[in-house]
Amino acid sequence: MMRKLNTILFIIGALSIVAFSQGSYKKPPANVQAILDAPAIPSTSLSPTRDRIALLEPLRYPPISELAEPMLRLAGSRINPKTNSQHRTPYAVGLKLKNVADGKEMAVALPAGAKITSPQWSPDGKYMAFGNPTETGVELWIVDTAAVKARKVSGVMINTAYGGFDWVDASTISATLVPGKRGPAPTYQDVVPMEPNIQETAGRAGQVATYQDLLKSPNDEKLFEYYATSQFALIDASGKVREIGPPAIFGEAEVSPDGNYILVSRIHRPFSYLFPSSRFPEKFEIWDTNGKVVKELVDVPLLDALPVQGVPTTPRSYGWIPTEAATLIWAEALDGGDPRRKADFRDKVMKLSAPFAMAPTELLKTQHRFMGRSFGERDGLMFYFDYDRDTQRRRMFMTDYRNPATSKMISDLNTRDRYNDIGQPVMKTLANGSNVVRMSGDHIFLTGAGASPQGDRPFFRKMNLKTLEMQEIFRSGVEDYEAFVAMMDDDGTQYMTRKESPAEPPNLYVRYYCPPGQTCAAVASRKVTDFKDPTPQLRDIQKQLVTYKRSDGVDLSFTLYTPPGYKPGTPLPTVVWAYPLEFTDASTAGQVSGSTNRFTQIGGMSHLFFLLQGYAVLDNTTMPVVGDPMTVNDTFVKQIVDSAKAAIDKGVEMGVVDPERVGVGGHSYGAFMTANLLAHSDVFRAGIARSGAYNRTLTPFGFQSERRTFWEAPDMYAKVSPFWNAHRIKEPILLIHGEADNNQGTYPIQSERMFAAIRGNGGTARLVMLPLESHGYAAKESIEHTLFEMISWFDKHVKNAKPRRDVQAAAER
Repeated sequence: MMRKLNTILFIIGALSIVAFSQGSYKKPPANVQAILDAPAIPSTSLSPTRDRIALLEPLRYPPISELAEPMLRLAGSRINPKTNSQHRTPYAVGLKLKNVADGKEMAVALPAGAKITSPQWSPDGKYMAFGNPTETGVELWIVDTAAVKARKVSGVMINTAYGGFDWVDASTISATLVPGKRGPAPTYQDVVPMEPNIQETAGRAGQVATYQDLLKSPNDEKLFEYYATSQFALIDASGKVREIGPPAIFGEAEVSPDGNYILVSRIHRPFSYLFPSSRFPEKFEIWDTNGKVVKELVDVPLLDALPVQGVPTTPRSYGWIPTEAATLIWAEALDGGDPRRKADFRDKVMKLSAPFAMAPTELLKTQHRFMGRSFGERDGLMFYFDYDRDTQRRRMFMTDYRNPATSKMISDLNTRDRYNDIGQPVMKTLANGSNVVRMSGDHIFLTGAGASPQGDRPFFRKMNLKTLEMQEIFRSGVEDYEAFVAMMDDDGTQYMTRKESPAEPPNLYVRYYCPPGQTCAAVASRKVTDFKDPTPQLRDIQKQLVTYKRSDGVDLSFTLYTPPGYKPGTPLPTVVWAYPLEFTDASTAGQVSGSTNRFTQIGGMSHLFFLLQGYAVLDNTTMPVVGDPMTVNDTFVKQIVDSAKAAIDKGVEMGVVDPERVGVGGHSYGAFMTANLLAHSDVFRAGIARSGAYNRTLTPFGFQSERRTFWEAPDMYAKVSPFWNAHRIKEPILLIHGEADNNQGTYPIQSERMFAAIRGNGGTARLVMLPLESHGYAAKESIEHTLFEMISWFDKHVKNAKPRRDVQAAAER
C-alpha cells in the first residue's frame, strides 16, 4: 500500500512540476498589457498625384491560430498550401481615403474579415489595388478612389507564394496567378518512401551558407514546382484578364515601359538541397505580349560555387531603362565574380534595345563591385553605385547613359558613415509605373536621416547637378523630429513631412518653403492628419542621449530611458540592450544614431516595457567592433566587454544605474553578444538572449561580415562561440527562440544546444521555445508570453537579486 501511495504521490508531484513549468501562454503585468492592447496609429500612403492619402489600420498582433495555418518549407520559402500564398503576410483591417486639400475622410467599404495586403496606387492615383487572403486563396481587389468603392477581380487568385502584382500603367496590372487548370497537389509526404534522399559532390568548391527551409526530398521538389508555378497575366482596371505565355516558376516578369515586351526569368530544374530557389537555374528571355519568345538572353546555371561574398559570372541585375521604350540594362563581372581576385575593373554595365537583334553594347566599367542604378526622368541621366569590399566604401556616380564617356562622382563614403551621407534621391512615379529620380531644371532633390552628434535631424535638399552645390530646403529642428515624406509640387516649395516629438504623436504636415530673398505667405505649414496619442501613460517616460568613451578612446553612446516618476539621483535596476556592429575605423564607430526627440511608442516584445516595471534602460548601447574587415572578429570579445563596462560606468557616474543590479539583453546577433558578455565578464547579474546563434562552427562559411571560413580561422570561431565557453556562464540566462526560426544561421537547435551545455556545466538557464514563431515573434500570445518571461526573469535575477557580496558569502559558508 505504501509503495502504491508513494507511486501516486510521485506521479502527482511530477504532473504538478510539468504544469508549473509549462502551463498555458502567460500574460505580462497589467500596465504592460494595456499598452499592447492600445490601438495602433494608422499607417499612411500618399497617392502619386499627391491629392489623397490612404489611411491603413494595421493589425498589430495576429492570433496564434493564424500562425498555425498549414506551412510548407520549400526552397527557402514558406507557403500556405490552402491559399497558395506566403505563409505569413502582415495586413491591415481597415482603409480610409483622406483628401489632402480639405481633410475629408472616406471609409472604403470592404468585405467582412478583409485583410489588406500589398496596397498599391495606380500611377495616376485613380485606383488602388490590394490582395485579400481568404480561406481558398488571395483575391485581387481594386479600389476606385473617386467613387471610394472596392471591387473584386473575378475568377483569379494571386500566387503570392512566388510572385504578386504591380501596376504597369494607369489602368493595367501585371500579376502572377494560380494556374486555373492545374491538377491536384502532390501529397505533402509519401506514406511509404519510394526512394532515398541523395546528394553528391565531387571536387566543386563553393560557399555553403546555413540556409533554412530548403528542399529535402523528391517529394519536396514536386511540391515546390506545384505551388511556385504561376500563370502570368495582364489585368485591366475593369477586371478583364489576359493570360500571357505558359505557366512557369517566374523569378521575374517585368513589362517594358512601352508595354510591348516582357522581361521574363523562369526557374527550372535541376534544383538543389543546399541552396534556396534564388540560386536555382534561371532562364532569362524577352517575350512579346502574346507570350512568344523574342530573345533568349541567358540560361544561368545552378549557382552552387559562388565565392564568399561573390557574384555570378553570368549577366545579373537585368532591368528596363524606365525612360526608354524597351531597352535592357544589366551588369557582368570582369573578375570572375571573386572579390579576392585582383582586377582593374570588377564589373561592366551593358545595354540592349528593341528589337534585340544587335549585339549588346557596353556602357561603362566600374572599378569596384557594381551595386545598382537609378534613372532621372529625362536627359539620359543615370546614377550608379559601386562598392569596395576591402575599404567598405560606397561611391555614387552620375552619367548620361546615352553617351557615358565620362562619369561624375557625387559621393564616396564608408557605408557606416552616417554624418556625411548626402541622402537618397527623391523619386517620381511615371505613367508606366516605373520610379525615376525627380528633376527640376538642373537640380535633383535629396532626403536623408541627417545624422549628427546631437542625433538624427532629417533633411530635404536640392542639389545642382552641374556644380554639386547643395541647397537646404528643410531640416528637422532640435526640439522635435520631423522627416520628409514627399514633394507636393515639382520645384520643392511645397512638401509633406511627418512631425513628432516626445509629447506629440506622428502626424503629416504640408510645409511651404520660402527661398532666400523672396517674400512669401505667412503660413509656413498646415497640419493634414490629427492622430491622437493612443498611450498617454507613456508620456512620463524621460529619455536623453548620453555619450562617453571606451578605454581605447572610441566614442560610444546610448539613449537613457528612465521610468515614469523617476527621481534623479536614484540608482535603478538597469537593462542594457544592444546589437554589435563592425566598423573599419573609430571615427565612424563613434557616430550617434537615432533621436531622443521621437514620440515614445512601445510595442511587440520591446525591452522598453521594462520601464513600466521601474527599470532604467540603456537603449541602443553602442558595441562597435573596430578593425580590419579581414580580422576584426579576432578582438570581438574584448571590444564588446570593454564597451559594456564603459556603458555601466557612465550610468553609475550619472547616478542612474545600480551596478549591483544590471541585466543585459539582445536579439539575434545581440543574443550572441549577450551570451559572450556573460561568459567573459562579471558586470551583469543576468541576461536575456532571443533567437541567437551560439556555436559558430555551425555557421562555418562566415557570419555577419566575417569573411574567413571556420577552416581558415578555427581559433577565432571557437573564441567567439559562447557554446565553447558555456562553462564560464555563471550568471542566469534566459534563452528564447522561435521553433520555426528561418533566419540564416539561427537554427532553433542553437538555443537548445546552448541550454544543454549550460545545464551540463551546472549553470542557471531557462529555455523558452515559442511554437510556430520565426526569427521575430508575431502572434499576440507569443508576444505576451515573451514579455512575461523577460520581466519575470529580470525581476528575479536583477531587480530583486541579492548583493554579490552576500551571494559570495553564502557560497563560502
